[in-house]
Amino acid sequence: MSEVDAIVVGAGPNGLAAAVRLGQEGRRVLVIEGADTVGGGTRTAELTLPGFRHDTCSAVHPFGVASPYFRSLPLEKHGLRWIEPGVAVAHPLDDGRAVIGQRSLEATAAELGADGRAFSRLLAPTIEHADAVFADVMRPLLRVPRHPLSTGRFGLRALRSAKGLVGRFKSDEAKAYFAGHSAHNTTPLDSPASAATGLALAVAVHAYGWPIAAGGSQAISDALAGLVAELGGSIETGRWVSSLSELPSAEIVMLDVAPRGLLQLAGDRLSDAYSSQLRSWKHGPAAFKVDWALDGPIPWTNPRVGSAGTVHVGGTFSEIAAAEEAAWNGDHAERPFMIVAQQSVADPSRAPEGKHTAWGYCHVPNGSTEDMVERMELQMERFAPGFRDLVLQRAVMTPAELETYNPNYVGGEIIGGASTLRQIVARPRLRPSPYRTPLAGVYLCSASTPPGAGVHGMCGFWAAETALSDLG
Repeated sequence: MSEVDAIVVGAGPNGLAAAVRLGQEGRRVLVIEGADTVGGGTRTAELTLPGFRHDTCSAVHPFGVASPYFRSLPLEKHGLRWIEPGVAVAHPLDDGRAVIGQRSLEATAAELGADGRAFSRLLAPTIEHADAVFADVMRPLLRVPRHPLSTGRFGLRALRSAKGLVGRFKSDEAKAYFAGHSAHNTTPLDSPASAATGLALAVAVHAYGWPIAAGGSQAISDALAGLVAELGGSIETGRWVSSLSELPSAEIVMLDVAPRGLLQLAGDRLSDAYSSQLRSWKHGPAAFKVDWALDGPIPWTNPRVGSAGTVHVGGTFSEIAAAEEAAWNGDHAERPFMIVAQQSVADPSRAPEGKHTAWGYCHVPNGSTEDMVERMELQMERFAPGFRDLVLQRAVMTPAELETYNPNYVGGEIIGGASTLRQIVARPRLRPSPYRTPLAGVYLCSASTPPGAGVHGMCGFWAAETALSDLG
């Protein structure tokens, strides 16, 4: 494009969402992506053997179907098809026990026995008003909520620690099930607001499901890229931007980068005070990821787990809490908590006939160089004896490799910044509109802005809305 109104640096879901929103208002948009394909953390590739399609980072997308902006877009027209597994999420325990999270709240509560009623009381009010609550929480927090009663009820519980919130439960099953959801957040389970992600994900099970994208997560990125093109935008891949001075002139510049990336791009154009704020941004534990090509389905001790799109592998609440505390404090758990996806169970296109894929990661200290494959596979063997016998090939992504793959994954952290209470509110700093930078026309639109991590595009949407408002 010889002349553009807006430039977006980074073609992850947030950068693409920003480009779509600007294009909807008639802006001529150029998206520049360093990698050879769009997607950022939402890509799919044959990482192990031919015919085995693995999601390189994000795999299961409850916030994708909960996203107010994504739900407003004709993504299906551009090839996106959601698949909902037979079971949303499962949590195996020792002795063949397991909690099976189903779309029905009543069915899931029945899995929890005497805790079922308390579980239903915790989630039902938010599920009933899920669209309203998610519309409020998927926006900058320093704004008056549009639905104060339902969002306020959710917020009061979300501000608690996961450890405090599970005090209402008596069984190992209910406590462990909630711990698995909360541990997506990477913060210790006794820290303030560590219940927030757990509550949001648990609600999403019943309000929206935990779907996967047919053919792989790349389909989400490709659908957004298709919309950019339909709206007259252009995407240039394979071009890394090292300085804002390299960009052509444009009224709007959107940066789908971490705060460190903004420092690198803007250099001495930023004030000392603002640069200091960006340097103080804290990144939490990293991910250590393994993709497996399997000769058959995972042999879970409890066969019901085999229908789940997502499996939380880690045992009891106390075991999960200890594993997450270790990663936060710079240690490596002997029994790591793992988030496992088995996409080929619901989407046979992910693997050759009769074969399967498995995707999993655990949390390790930021920048860790420890090899966690043995410990992760022992955890799998604990709940699925014979798992290792099925492994045809594995692909490992260490924290350093994750950062090389996507510079926003600083030290291998994949959520854009530690989800401490401070950084939930001040993301990346305390302002009513956190997307603006001190540079005129330059905006931050990455997961380091509200509402944070997840494939939902809302960071990009709100950044674009801010820029459009500034231009009048």
